[in-house]
Parts: sequence; C-alpha cells; structure tokens
Amino acid sequence: MPLSMASSNPQPLDASFLTIPYPAKTKQAAGMVDGILTNVMAVSFADKILVTIIQGGRLAQWIHVPLGSVDPSHADHYLPTDADDNDGLLPMPHLTPKTLLGGSTPERETMGQLYATQIASAITTKNPQESRTVVVGLGLSNAKASREAFFDLLELVTHCL
Repeated sequence: MPLSMASSNPQPLDASFLTIPYPAKTKQAAGMVDGILTNVMAVSFADKILVTIIQGGRLAQWIHVPLGSVDPSHADHYLPTDADDNDGLLPMPHLTPKTLLGGSTPERETMGQLYATQIASAITTKNPQESRTVVVGLGLSNAKASREAFFDLLELVTHCL
C-alpha cells in the first residue's frame, strides 16, 4: 500500500524525537572584495555549518573543519598567553582543516585552509559551545589575496554568522 494511502492521521513513532527547524537557518551577504562581487551564504544544519564564498559564480574548493572540543593532550594550552597580545586575529590552534575537493595548487589549498580555519575560529569565538563541523565552499578568483582583501572577505563572512 502506498505511503499516502496508509493513514490519513499519521502519528510520530516516538514523542522524544528532536525537532529541527526547517528550513535550516540561512543568511546571505554580498559585497565587493578586491574589486570582485563576492556572495557569501551560511546555512546552519543540525550537524554542520555550511559557508559558501562565491566569486564569478563558481565553487572550486571544499574544506571541512571539525570544531569539536579541544584535545586535552594538545600542548598549546600549556604555553603562557598574554591577553594584551594581538592573538585575537590568529586562528585557534586546535582547528584542523582538511581539503575535501579542489585546492589544485599548493597556494590555493593553503589559502583555502587559512580562510576555513579563520571562519571556524570566528564561529567558535561567537559561540564557544559550538561543536558542529564547519564546511567551507570557496570559489575565489585569485589564489593570493592582499591583506585588505583577506579582512574584507572575513568581514563579509561574519555578517552571515
């Protein structure tokens, strides 16, 4: 019997199921980065946060960064820290990006992983309890970015987070 004919009054199998908002929370922003129109979209799924950065209508590289908790055996938390340092701009050391697709040249892969780690750091800074994996899709026109373009792109992304 087809599912649509099975029952006119369907009941949930278990009342303790998790209610997930549908559709997934989505934010978009667009702006000029290094003279190129750049579109950014962030979608918050139940298990992942997807961030796409598109220039020229393309997506050429996919990177994921598990947020998870900090590994207690990680040595960096034993090093002295100084709150007056300008380390707030550095990505968190426990984040480990992995290129899933793309990154055809070492420069493109390095730049993509830098962006992905910086985006994951921004998400973790905004919500330290966040543990979902961040997936970043990049479609950047240039593998190399000036300092100004780098910060402009990250500012555009933070409007979506």
